Amino acid sequence: MVKPDAPLTVHGMSTSGNCYKVRLLLEQLGARYRWIEVDSAGGQTRTPQFLALNPNGKVPVVELGDGRVLTESNAILFWLAEGTPLLPVDGWQRAQALSWMFFEQYSHEPYIAVARFISGWARDDSPRRDDLPRLREHGHAALAVMERHLSLATWFTGPDYGIADIALFAYTAVAEDGGIALSPYPAIQQWLQRVRAQPGFVAMPAPEAQVLARIATRC
Repeated sequence: MVKPDAPLTVHGMSTSGNCYKVRLLLEQLGARYRWIEVDSAGGQTRTPQFLALNPNGKVPVVELGDGRVLTESNAILFWLAEGTPLLPVDGWQRAQALSWMFFEQYSHEPYIAVARFISGWARDDSPRRDDLPRLREHGHAALAVMERHLSLATWFTGPDYGIADIALFAYTAVAEDGGIALSPYPAIQQWLQRVRAQPGFVAMPAPEAQVLARIATRC
C-alpha cells in the first residue's frame, strides 16, 4: 500500500483514459502525489529524458522518490491498491479482478479508446476514419460482455468496488465520444452511476482545444 505521504510522481496526460485511471485511484486513496503533465501528442514522450523513464515512450509512468519506476496503467493500479479495500485479499477474487483488467486492455481499450480518438480528433479526411465501423463493432462486443456480467453482479473487482471497476470505467464512460452508444446497456449505465457515487471520485477533464487541434494535425 502506498502511504499518503510517500514521495510519488505521476507523469501523465490528463485526457488519456489510461492516465485518468491512476489519478482516480490516487484521489480515492487520499494519496499525496505530484502530477507532471506530459503532452504525448506533442512528442514529449519521445524525448531522451522521458525515454530514460520509460523506453516504451508511453504514459502513465509512476516514479518513486527512491528512483524506482513503474509503467502500464493496470500494473500501476494493482500496485497502488495493494493492502487497500480496492483490491480483494482472496486469491480467487484477485484473479477475477485481474482477468477483467486484462480484458480491458486486450478486448476493450483497443477499440473503444481508439474509436473515441479517431471520432473526436482525427481530421475529416483522415484514412483512419475507415477503421471506425470495425472499432465500433468490437467496442459493442466488449460492452455486451460487460453488460452480461453486470446483470448478475454489482462490480468487476469482486463483491465490492475496486481497481477492475476503475480500469473499465475510464473509457466506458466516454464510449459515446467514439460513436458507441451506451443506451443499449442499462446495467452498464447503472454501474457508471455507482462508480461516480464512490467517495473521492473525480471526472476525466475534457481535452483543451489547443491539444485537440494539435492532435488533429498529426492524424
